[in-house]
Amino acid sequence: MFDYLIRNARVVDGSGLPWFKGDVGITGERVTAVGALGKAPARQTLDATGKVVCPGFVDAHVHGDLPLLADPVHEQGVRQGVTTHVIGQDGVAFAPASPETLAYMRRYTAGFNGNFPTPGRDWRGIPKFLAQFDNQCSINVCALIPNGNVRTEVMGLDPRKPHPSELAKMRALVREGMEQGAVGLSSGLDYVPSLYADEDELSALCEELTPFGGIYVTHMRGYNREKAPAALREVFNIGKRAGCGVHVSHFNCLADQTIPLLDAARAEGVDVTFDLYCYLYGSTIVAMLTLPPETLEGGIEATVARLKKPETRAKLVDAFISPRFPIDTIRLASLPHASWKRYEGMMLLQACAAHQGGDSARSPRDLVEFVCEMLVATDLAAGCVIRHFGERQESDVLKLMKHPAMMAGSDGIYVGGKPHPRGTGCFARFLGHHVREGHWSLEEAVMKCSHHAARRFGLKDRGLLRAGLAADVVVFDPVAIKDRSTYDDGKALASGVEHVFVNGTPVLLKGTRTTARPGRGLKRQ
Repeated sequence: MFDYLIRNARVVDGSGLPWFKGDVGITGERVTAVGALGKAPARQTLDATGKVVCPGFVDAHVHGDLPLLADPVHEQGVRQGVTTHVIGQDGVAFAPASPETLAYMRRYTAGFNGNFPTPGRDWRGIPKFLAQFDNQCSINVCALIPNGNVRTEVMGLDPRKPHPSELAKMRALVREGMEQGAVGLSSGLDYVPSLYADEDELSALCEELTPFGGIYVTHMRGYNREKAPAALREVFNIGKRAGCGVHVSHFNCLADQTIPLLDAARAEGVDVTFDLYCYLYGSTIVAMLTLPPETLEGGIEATVARLKKPETRAKLVDAFISPRFPIDTIRLASLPHASWKRYEGMMLLQACAAHQGGDSARSPRDLVEFVCEMLVATDLAAGCVIRHFGERQESDVLKLMKHPAMMAGSDGIYVGGKPHPRGTGCFARFLGHHVREGHWSLEEAVMKCSHHAARRFGLKDRGLLRAGLAADVVVFDPVAIKDRSTYDDGKALASGVEHVFVNGTPVLLKGTRTTARPGRGLKRQ
């Protein structure tokens, strides 16, 4: 007697092998049978004629840490078939963290992680943080150890190299986190204080991952033509020195430049993979894009105090004349201040003009004044959407999608009135648009959205439809699955997913959300 029997489906099991006609039986929290199950008895039978049944999707890079606690329903992911988030990304997240470190990380990352209140919740280390998700949200999570948190716990926001005794303490924190079930270490080498860590420091920390089979996951030091080669060399060197697998987050690079580098590294024995979302625009915090590292030193209060000074603003003018990023493509996504929220959805230059009561920003100095006032008002929590460097095109995305080291990661951000559409559309776009256009086979798409990431992050009982494995199961219509979110409406939910089971419990049944909260805090296996 199954609890649920999904019959007459096109079974795509996550392995990448061709689909077959069959049934899937679920009992308790496990898949208990896959194959021709005939008229086996079940408490509920679901006819999936013309539909695909596959393992639940694992989002390899997503900012769901606090949003999942604030919104445990999380239809943004569920409506795409996402059943597991890999959290703790970019070296700046929420565990391990003393109260002081947590307070800083909440404020500093508010523009992309969201400083959502979590009343009644308390944690410091990985175990208690993972426990916050047990039977309290609709999907599972596993957690990376953020290197910025480890650094802050030991050395605060000091930009210098660690002393040997400090490095030993940092290593001990990483080792403890791995013993407690973390899946690896993350870094965000554009973010404070993660960016202060050099190759030696990161290699030493990553040595603590190797005995556990953990992985180093990095927002590396640059992705464009000028920076990517050196940034990748550092990633490869860390893998070689530490003996661990390495993984590059949101690999928004030029395909023809970087694929040969990836292939050469793998040929030399570097276990390197990457995740990718299928858009040419990214999303981050305005402060990271517009302010040089020295302006951000010392934390939020110190930065805000600097931005109020005329001499600081005067020094920033040159940076805005020759910006590091395409300022003219910045669209404001999240402005958590009542007087500034009206600019959400506007291009930065348009918002500056509107703020000044004109049609266009009159000079770089005007733009500096506007950005500084905005960052002061929002406590540096202004978030934005921005075009990747202009040289990168859709052809780069398609070539990188085909690379065997690629897996799906939305980099979803669930903050602000005009968020990037990737958080609600990435997986549906992969499974819908890109499969129907022939960029991926159905089997390849499912594998890269499920088993590839589950295996990479040590989730051995996820990512495949096999008897005995966890019943994270999705049923979708391959003709109807579609991303509906746009840059104008980044909150529009995907369509075409019919059923979603998490640990054997339906969170979406016949296209309708249930009230179940069967998610788990998963540990590396």
